[in-house]
Amino acid sequence: MNKFVGYHCSLCGEQYSPADITYTCPRDGGNLDVVLDYESIKSKYKPEDIFSRHDASLWRFLPLLPVSEPEGNATPLHAAGGTPVFALPRLAEKLGLQTLWLKDESRNPTASFMARASAIVVARAREIKAEVVVTASTGNAGAALAGMSAAVGQKAIIFAPKTAPQAKVAQVLVFGAKVILIEGTYDDAFELTVKAADEFGWYCRNTGYNPFTAEGKKTAALEIWEWWEHTHQKWHEQVGADVDHAPLTVFVSVGDGNIISGLHKGFKDLYQLGWLPRIPRMIGVQAEGSAAISNAFHADTETITPVSAATLADSISVDMPRDGVRAVRAAKETGGTYVNVSDNEILKAIAELGTAGIFAEPAGAATYAGLAKAVGAGVVGSEDPILVLNTGSGLKDVRAAMQAVQSAPTIEPILEAVKQLL
Repeated sequence: MNKFVGYHCSLCGEQYSPADITYTCPRDGGNLDVVLDYESIKSKYKPEDIFSRHDASLWRFLPLLPVSEPEGNATPLHAAGGTPVFALPRLAEKLGLQTLWLKDESRNPTASFMARASAIVVARAREIKAEVVVTASTGNAGAALAGMSAAVGQKAIIFAPKTAPQAKVAQVLVFGAKVILIEGTYDDAFELTVKAADEFGWYCRNTGYNPFTAEGKKTAALEIWEWWEHTHQKWHEQVGADVDHAPLTVFVSVGDGNIISGLHKGFKDLYQLGWLPRIPRMIGVQAEGSAAISNAFHADTETITPVSAATLADSISVDMPRDGVRAVRAAKETGGTYVNVSDNEILKAIAELGTAGIFAEPAGAATYAGLAKAVGAGVVGSEDPILVLNTGSGLKDVRAAMQAVQSAPTIEPILEAVKQLL
């Protein structure tokens, strides 16, 4: 069954066939939504068909994906997704919440959320027989593309700002991709990548440009749906809350906007199929120094005005978000909002998540920082079921992690020194 039937422009509404276009709408540059044949999917599958699958990775949702699964089933590409959800009772109590969960995307094979998008884009690249896949990245997307490409022997090139964390650059290099560092920002790397792809015929993975990136990121929403289907009744009985008046609230860190818009797309797909009666409330969290989408949301506009991004959370540091309109809509259409957090609040969140056994990079910790701020502002209530996303491992940015904690003491190797320290 050919589930992928075309594209829909998010701005002008123009429809395109799969063969008509590759990236964005030629009329207005709008992001394209992948359109699936919902009626055919509905006639062939039911939620139980998904839930009964043994594959724990994102490929368990193949009936809802616009690509075919790549050959072989024992590569890192087939390990993307399937990340765990952890309860955080002590942090919930600290914030005055009855329930708090965290979905830990650092468990992906390349240690970040971006493995999802890259797995789907690489699958698409194999379908269209692309020789080279290229992307701009501050690190995570590049590492994910490099790792997923290496798994199936796909050539990959990554353009990254020279300021990208060394751990992320090291990952890309170890995976064998070609790395080109740019004297400039992520936005400069983005523009150069698009030009290079046009000039050399490469397949461009750029986030918020290639429509298949959102299709990869939506798989986290599909997993949240499956988890919540098995959890919400138990939660309802536990806290005695009215499920009808307390939808699941999902906190997402936002840079270019593609993660929150991808999650929104996943929930909308499920709603369209009649498998999800109510879409979760979505709250985007941006760094104060990179808040172009939040600014637009609070100004009640879909016009995204660029900023000069400055934040230690490199993964969400973007001057001009490429998926800003859909990111604004994700919060607006679900009754959500946007919260801005400072770098100091992000560092504090890294340390607090650490006390619960979660090692998050700055962008991942931003969601918890945003939750703490939202609780203080009354944006969420104590009975609301809350899920925050950790989008990447703290090992991706050890320098930031060291800023979040006190340095370890150094002592002489004698017991008396230990007693004195204690």
